[in-house]
Amino acid sequence: MQKIMKRKKSGKLKICLAAVLCVLILTGCGRASGRDPQAEAAQPLRIVATIFPPFDMARGISGGQAQVRMLLRPGEEVHSYEPTPQDILAIQDADLFLCVGGENDVWLEGILESMGENAPEVIRLLDLVETVTEEEKEGMTSREHHHHDEEEHEHGDEEKHEEEHDEEPDEHVWTSPSNTIRMTEAIAHRMETLDPENAAVYRENAASYIREIEQLRDDFGTLVRNAPCRTLVFGDRFPIRYFVEEFGLDYYAAFPGCAEDTEPSAATMVYLIETVKREKLPVIFSIEFSNGAIADAIAEASGAARLTWQTCHNVTLDQFEAGETYASLMRQNLAALKAALYPEN
Repeated sequence: MQKIMKRKKSGKLKICLAAVLCVLILTGCGRASGRDPQAEAAQPLRIVATIFPPFDMARGISGGQAQVRMLLRPGEEVHSYEPTPQDILAIQDADLFLCVGGENDVWLEGILESMGENAPEVIRLLDLVETVTEEEKEGMTSREHHHHDEEEHEHGDEEKHEEEHDEEPDEHVWTSPSNTIRMTEAIAHRMETLDPENAAVYRENAASYIREIEQLRDDFGTLVRNAPCRTLVFGDRFPIRYFVEEFGLDYYAAFPGCAEDTEPSAATMVYLIETVKREKLPVIFSIEFSNGAIADAIAEASGAARLTWQTCHNVTLDQFEAGETYASLMRQNLAALKAALYPEN
């Protein structure tokens, strides 16, 4: 799986480098060229985030005092995102750039390096919290194992050794409320440093944002602590390992969090259906932007209900225009979790 993902990311990197070349041709010397320092000082702090969670944190902290932009378009799936020359320009013009910093963001490093001294301040979420690698649970369909077996047969132990040391951290760090609190604190501190004139506003807004997440964390904790059931089943990818680790939940899923697979093996389907039946689980989950076909099939075979878990990596255009936030999406997950952990007697 990792080799397939790397080929896709390599293609994305080539597109990005071509976009950078276009930007450099169009803008000449970049950030330092032709800018009036007085006009620059009069502009609000400019923040660009790759995906919704850091965008929402910065937006909440800003309270309208900074310009905050998200590169991922509402309704777009993060694994299919490809930057445009306009996106590269936005990064170049930013004062602060927020990204996850994992394998999905590998294309960014070359872009930032090409900007040299004109590159913005960068915060990588993976640098702010303790990370874990993606876990392969029993029953999961793992294309990596399939390709690993083939490559071991063809290339021997040397290839096996190389792949064993090629693990990447699970990038979905924001699914843990505690991680989100730490990341919000770090982003707020950097914003205060870059824009001391509005530091008091950022500090107050960050405190308010964090209080809301702390309340969410407490509500999730209370819900789980008293629950008669502690197992979740995802008929989909599983991008919430940080969440289940924080609250002590167990889980089963069709694929790991960043899997490219869309078709589970027959063994995976049987395993998940039997798990739902054996443990009498009332809910099977799918994630946003998924067609839900796998979860629907498991639900039909097991008698469970299908619900959606909001991973918060992005929102639809309607949600964006309605002002949905990380906290409001997690409140939806709180209701879904209650349905999953408190089966009717």
